[in-house]
Amino acid sequence: MKTAMIDETHNPSLTSWVGSANGHSDFPIQNLPLGVFSAGSELPRGGVAIGDMILDLAKAGRSGLLTGDAQDAAIAASGPTLNPLLALGAGPRRALRRRLSQLLATGSDDRRIVEGLLYPAENCTLHLPAAIGGYTDFYAGIHHALNVGRQFRPDNPLLPNYKHVPIGYHGRASSVRVSGADVRRPNGQRKAPDAETPTFGPSQRLDLELELGIWIGPGNDLGSPIPIGEADSHIAGLSLLNDWSARDLQAWEYQPLGPFLAKNFLTTVSPWIVTAEALAPFRTRQPARGADDPRPLPYLWDETDQDRGAYGIALSVLIRTTRMREEGQAPHRLGTGPATNLYWTAAQLVAHHTCNGCDLNPGDLLGTGTISTPDDSGVGSLLELSRGGKAPITLPNGETRAFLADGDELILAGRAVADGYVAIGFGDCRGQVTPALAL
Repeated sequence: MKTAMIDETHNPSLTSWVGSANGHSDFPIQNLPLGVFSAGSELPRGGVAIGDMILDLAKAGRSGLLTGDAQDAAIAASGPTLNPLLALGAGPRRALRRRLSQLLATGSDDRRIVEGLLYPAENCTLHLPAAIGGYTDFYAGIHHALNVGRQFRPDNPLLPNYKHVPIGYHGRASSVRVSGADVRRPNGQRKAPDAETPTFGPSQRLDLELELGIWIGPGNDLGSPIPIGEADSHIAGLSLLNDWSARDLQAWEYQPLGPFLAKNFLTTVSPWIVTAEALAPFRTRQPARGADDPRPLPYLWDETDQDRGAYGIALSVLIRTTRMREEGQAPHRLGTGPATNLYWTAAQLVAHHTCNGCDLNPGDLLGTGTISTPDDSGVGSLLELSRGGKAPITLPNGETRAFLADGDELILAGRAVADGYVAIGFGDCRGQVTPALAL
């Protein structure tokens, strides 16, 4: 199995003449994530984050500074979505990264030209990075599965299939939105455990789900599965993902076919795709599978993937209530935990998704499922933290939450860290709850 290689773009001593990039918590020169932006009345097009600035890929493609695969990649990213660039695969993407690293590095001879390609990020609008043809949400966070399972099946929290097959369902691509979009509280049917009939109205148990989003690169033809040894080459990069959930709607509707209205009202993603190439130094062993666990079937097993298939990313969830904003208080961190708490690797998710011949296309999106810790230090949902609403949490200002209230803002953050390398981040993945429509 081939994974992205570490090269000169990851050099920890590399600095940029873009001053804000040096020491930037998310976007130092070692990151260079891909996204789509617009400035003023200009049309959306591809861009690269560097510190507090965005480099215009459409202008870069016409600048004369790029050649070969790097220029092809920039031109492919010149439109309103990155789908054409994602379709090109790792080679052109890596060539673009290496050339941009040279152009943005301290001492670049082309600084004066490149300065004309930059926009202050604060003056720009960020858009979805790709037109998402298909969205699939998995359930690969084993501690989330255990934490939730214990609430309903204390003696048998994991169903028998969990450690044999990646569990997932097809979500609604049309309601995926970029960070910052409001989260309208959904209406739907819900039924109290002691009630004889259901009622209709706003969800009373609105929740977050801390996940990683996996962006698909070239993809596969219908009927042609992606082998586990090749799956990594079809992963263009990662973002943060919040698959908002209405737990009361879900409890009533999910039997026998699974989530529906409880999930399809909104999914939020961070705007930047942190590329597979940028993440190369942060690949690590998959630790969540126990020594006594069943070995996956051969189509899901690759030794290299087990050694390097996980990501050393620290994930965090923060909340800021209406009262906290009014009083000028900073967001409160609900918890932090590692992305290595996923039971299945991204490559295994891709291989399983396509083993029956299902086609994945450039710009398709996979959610990992909620990523949680075994204890309360880094759980990825309030369903876990409040024990299904039975043990509301108390915030530092005295407010309590079992589930989300109108006005609450949730912020997901991620930071890839490895010894000997400059840490890189993902940018915010945030959304604020607004009241349900009266129906």
